[in-house]
Amino acid sequence: MALLSVIRRWHFREHLSIREIGRRTGLSRNTIRKYLRSDGVEPQFKVPDRPSKLDPFADRLAAWLKTEANRPRKQKQTLKQLHANLVSLGFEGSYNRVAAFAREWRADRQRELQTSGRGTFVPLSFAPGEAFQFDWSEDWAIIGSERTKLQVAHTKLSYSRAFIVRAYLLQTHEMLFDAHTHAFRVFGGIPQRGIYDNMRTAIDRVGRGKERDVNARFQAMASHYLFEPEFCNPASGWEKGQVEKNVQDARHRLWQPIPRFPTLDALNDWLETRCKELWSQTAHGRMGGTIADLWAEEVPSLMPASRPFDGFVEYTKRVTPTCLVHLDRNRYSVPASFANRPVSLRVYPDRIVVAAEGMVICEHHRIIDRSHDQPGRTVYDWRHYLAVVQRKPGALRNGAPFAELPDAFRTLQQHLLKKPGGDREMVEILALVLQHDENAVLVAVEMALTAGVPTKTHVLNLLHRLVDGKAITPPTINAPQALVLTNEPKANVERYDALRKAAETRHAS
Repeated sequence: MALLSVIRRWHFREHLSIREIGRRTGLSRNTIRKYLRSDGVEPQFKVPDRPSKLDPFADRLAAWLKTEANRPRKQKQTLKQLHANLVSLGFEGSYNRVAAFAREWRADRQRELQTSGRGTFVPLSFAPGEAFQFDWSEDWAIIGSERTKLQVAHTKLSYSRAFIVRAYLLQTHEMLFDAHTHAFRVFGGIPQRGIYDNMRTAIDRVGRGKERDVNARFQAMASHYLFEPEFCNPASGWEKGQVEKNVQDARHRLWQPIPRFPTLDALNDWLETRCKELWSQTAHGRMGGTIADLWAEEVPSLMPASRPFDGFVEYTKRVTPTCLVHLDRNRYSVPASFANRPVSLRVYPDRIVVAAEGMVICEHHRIIDRSHDQPGRTVYDWRHYLAVVQRKPGALRNGAPFAELPDAFRTLQQHLLKKPGGDREMVEILALVLQHDENAVLVAVEMALTAGVPTKTHVLNLLHRLVDGKAITPPTINAPQALVLTNEPKANVERYDALRKAAETRHAS
């Protein structure tokens, strides 16, 4: 190309003859004339059309390459295997020719995808209150003093791009429902539809095309909040690109450096506050103003949220003979009257509710332990075992549920167990909480201990006074000293002597 430029400059600018140019360059005059007549600025070399031994097999090889491109990575055939297959069909060419054909075919396919397939996207536009996008991510935080892996729920309004981030320990149904409840509360309403990927907590089975078997509990939540769920195609994250971008941005804005909080609730409170601050600090990008400005415009288009969805997941469990139900390697106590019977276990993000016979019978704080190298934990409520120890008072001494009694009860137990029948008296005192307020029973026990009379009779007396509203100590009467009896009694024992003498005279000998 440099030589062609020199020839053109010498001839057209400096007006040198073809003979002189040929002398300087060593090229023939015919070659120089050809370059000048072509009027081109760079030389063009025509590749001759040479027949190849692969031509009769080109269509078959292209079909094989297309089939292999759609197979899983571990099941694809190598080019050497494809070359061997062609040889078995009569191909006499080398492996290098097959490899060159495969490179050209892949390059053509890549160019086709970039112009008409996955490499090309259509910008999306949403109306106010039209849609929101939801996604999960995994991040880390220090909760208490332990580095904890968190499942983070991201919810983002498609019009204003207002977003909320909330962290959980698990990525389960009850966490998903709770994330939606808090998101709609923060956004101030509910859009018309929600855009999701094919997460297992929402989809039971992915069908052909847009066919989905939606999870019944997820559908119940969508029906409660009156929004239409819409699911992306598999492995098509760009269909909810706004929330995917939010996942990337949040890692730099919220999780670096690793946040440190005493509890998960404290972390979520900070995340909510921080997200709202970022609304005011982040420009919308496509429209003028910040995210907060566009969110204020979008709020009137959102449907006001009604009461929160009761987002529990229900399991049917059978209570063990030791009055326990099992969940996630942990055990929770149930009233003894339901031992060996089926109950309904309603699981919330932070608590466990046990129901039976159409009513809630007990509730516990939920334990979520991500480490599987430690044994499960047991949560007791000593009140659930009172019906058992009333029949078996001896179990009170070493009963595991009664290791967590209040201090006043434990002190009273130490006094009563020193005497015979004290275990039964202690059981009868504990059973008072079934008919009376527990705080009143505790106050009566503390007063009995302070008075130095730790007995059942005294505790009952004090409890009845507290319940009836009577004063514990009788009022003191101050009598005036001026009051004097008119007839003061006098000590006279003579009549007793007279009775003694009369008895001696009637004594039989």
